[in-house]
Amino acid sequence: MVNKNFLILLATIIVTVISTWFFYHKQPRTTKEPIVLGASLPLSGINSNLGQDIVVGANTYFSHINARGGVNGRKIEFIQYDDKYEPENTLTNTLTLINKDKVFGLFGFVGTPTVKRILPLITNSDIPFVAPYTGASFLRENNADNIINFRSSYQDEIEALVAFLTEKKGFTRFAIFYQNDDYGEEGYIALSTALSNRQLRLQAEGTYKRNTLSIRHAIREIASVKPEAIILVGAYKPTARFIDKVKECCFDNITFCPISFVNANALIDELGGNGDNILFSQTVPSYDESHSQEAEKYLSLLSFYYPKEKPSLVSYESYLAAKTVVQALQSNDADINRKAFIDNLKSVNKFTLNNIPLEYHHSQLLNQVYLSTYSNGKFHIIEKYGH
Repeated sequence: MVNKNFLILLATIIVTVISTWFFYHKQPRTTKEPIVLGASLPLSGINSNLGQDIVVGANTYFSHINARGGVNGRKIEFIQYDDKYEPENTLTNTLTLINKDKVFGLFGFVGTPTVKRILPLITNSDIPFVAPYTGASFLRENNADNIINFRSSYQDEIEALVAFLTEKKGFTRFAIFYQNDDYGEEGYIALSTALSNRQLRLQAEGTYKRNTLSIRHAIREIASVKPEAIILVGAYKPTARFIDKVKECCFDNITFCPISFVNANALIDELGGNGDNILFSQTVPSYDESHSQEAEKYLSLLSFYYPKEKPSLVSYESYLAAKTVVQALQSNDADINRKAFIDNLKSVNKFTLNNIPLEYHHSQLLNQVYLSTYSNGKFHIIEKYGH
């Protein structure tokens, strides 16, 4: 005869198993699946610092949010593939992200020629393409609703540099050193336009081939005209070599003006900490501003999640972009979908980043340019343009 207590225990176990199965299988799957974002960016090669800093900055904030339960119970997963800053690799990686990884959105891509290669793919889809690290005009003049730029454009940056140098310094003689591809062409056109609007003309130009350090020809082309300022539209390694060689061979009183993609921190490291005669263009304020809540939080979280990483303008910008993305995701309540996410980004609260204003204008959220110098281990903002 079966013991009565045994039957009661068996029945209890069966009820518990059934209840547990029912609980886990009937819960909405959206509360458990991660929100997957993906990027193709240079994690090796001549621009690896740029890609790595973007990953570090974004994951600093995503890790902070995930540690607090994620977005409405869903963790954010940020996956990346290395494209070595080569457009064909970017296309392959993007197809993998969309078709294999089934990402919710694309975030933090790097480069003008790389992004241009996948533009038809992006514009013919509904997948959000957010905060690419490029100021290319074709991303701001495109009518695709799913493209949301975070940073100010190259046109904004170069206009700010030219305005400052002509109005505050009285300069009239400009040259340009640029990468011989779509990125460099964007800078060349922006500079030519800014000068033409002031009845000035470009004195000289010098180019180099993407992913190389071949700069000798560019120096010869530029040095002979003795410009007062050279706008630098390249990667940090060739740019650093160009600055060093020009100072060695020609003159050391020229003003060198790198735009933000050059990667200011990596450039300074490459120059051995020497920021003499360099006027930097930034799309975000300096991270070491003592009065900035965002900068203080960034430095604190970076030291916690990446104690071996140094702060940089690139990772700070990526951190701020990640925070903006999370804000847009959280605004969707429990129903996180692509359309609502894009709409939320376009109408994000202006004060999401405290004293760094956000406003969706010209297909971008940031609309300010900060000009800075570097000394005593810090970037010092000397002028601000935009609104």
